[in-house]
Amino acid sequence: MAKADRDTRPKARLPRGFADRSAPEIRRVAAMIDTITQVYERWGFEPVETPLVEYADALGKFLPDEDRPNEGVFAFQDDDEAWLALRYDLTAPLARMVAQNFERTPKPYKSYRAGWVFRNEKPGPGRYRQFMQCDADIVGAASPLADAEICMMAADTMEALGFARGEYVIRVNSRRVLDAILADIGLGEGDPRRLIVLRAVDKADRFPLVEVAKLLGPGRKDESGDFTRGAGLTEAQAETVLGLLDPSAEARLSADLVAIGEAVDRAGYGTVVVDPSVVRGLEYYTGAVFEAELTFQTTDDEGRPVRFGSVGGGGRYDGLVGRFRGEDVPATGFSVGVSRLAAALAARAGAAAERGPVIVTVMDRDDVGAYQALTARLRAALNTGGTVVPVEMYIGDSGMKAQLKYADRRGAPCVLIQGSDERARGVVQFKDLAAGKVASRAIGDRSEWVAERPAQHEVPYRDGDVSAIVAAVRQILS
Repeated sequence: MAKADRDTRPKARLPRGFADRSAPEIRRVAAMIDTITQVYERWGFEPVETPLVEYADALGKFLPDEDRPNEGVFAFQDDDEAWLALRYDLTAPLARMVAQNFERTPKPYKSYRAGWVFRNEKPGPGRYRQFMQCDADIVGAASPLADAEICMMAADTMEALGFARGEYVIRVNSRRVLDAILADIGLGEGDPRRLIVLRAVDKADRFPLVEVAKLLGPGRKDESGDFTRGAGLTEAQAETVLGLLDPSAEARLSADLVAIGEAVDRAGYGTVVVDPSVVRGLEYYTGAVFEAELTFQTTDDEGRPVRFGSVGGGGRYDGLVGRFRGEDVPATGFSVGVSRLAAALAARAGAAAERGPVIVTVMDRDDVGAYQALTARLRAALNTGGTVVPVEMYIGDSGMKAQLKYADRRGAPCVLIQGSDERARGVVQFKDLAAGKVASRAIGDRSEWVAERPAQHEVPYRDGDVSAIVAAVRQILS
């Protein structure tokens, strides 16, 4: 190929802050969302779906990163010059939908949603511009009982996913406490420094307090040299705010926190606790705020300790629906950070290999129909009663060695081999790949391997009867 042609080829690369997803990850996330939504359904919540794109003004001033050129969201103009934006969370679109259908929406309205959200923020380790959330919300209930129900349902969700009590905690606070403190230090409603303070305090679970203090004051430079503008508070103002994060300080309980605490205690949810350090970084919260945190520790691939911390959060946002109606509408909700929670589940479970399909190899290219028939019969017989056992015929052009290598790379539990000799005798060669790997470690050379054929034996297959093959496959899978 000429150099000029090579120079015009597109470069295969991912945009910063985005990721490709593998089959194991996709399956883990799908199973996890299924578990989460089953919990939501048991609590009486119903599914709803909003589009990925909203009018930018529907997202309002409550944007996640106002320092970006297009206000923290990915925005573009429609053909009528109206500004559209990819949704940055699932809450603002719900508020728009409820306001648009307010009169015919039953209240309280309990709903849940799962889907992708997009944020035009600086990417970093574990911080992506596209990630998945799974939300549950109650719109139209002003009582703290609604907040308590969200917290208890969040606890049920953690336990349904396999986290025992002691491995997680649902932390609760009230933004009314912080709002009062901000007002006391001169940061009233409409002060642009308020949102910077909220974001700074929200980072207290990831940064030392000295770094949070920088964000409250002049600003902070990270390890890469990038500078984040601070709130510009005086030292006295910053100390007052940081006093909220002191674990030894006595919690300031607002009336809603007292009511939530009483409700969860009566219901026996000891994993829901009041924590004055919980703030949440978005400005639209107006009352109680919640955070789900994993408290267990695991290790990464290099043996270093890893603690996942917050995997979800939410709170009360009585003004968000009201933006469209000119009056406050009570609402509260919780969002699970699906990608982070999936990573935590995978780390705790260990790097178990994913099982691939049963592979039917092809030796005689002139008799492909026989292999197709075997594959179809085996697939039908194995996939009964709700189980899923993938079965595939090799459709490439390579020989037997390459086919076995393909099966190994796919993580196949077993391989079926049948040439004309086996077909004449009414058998197939059945190769258990996992057992073969173990057995082959004790074999010294190729001639010994050929003679021994580790974990390979013959199974009857005559007149389309796959029962013996099915039994052999199920024995491996069990």
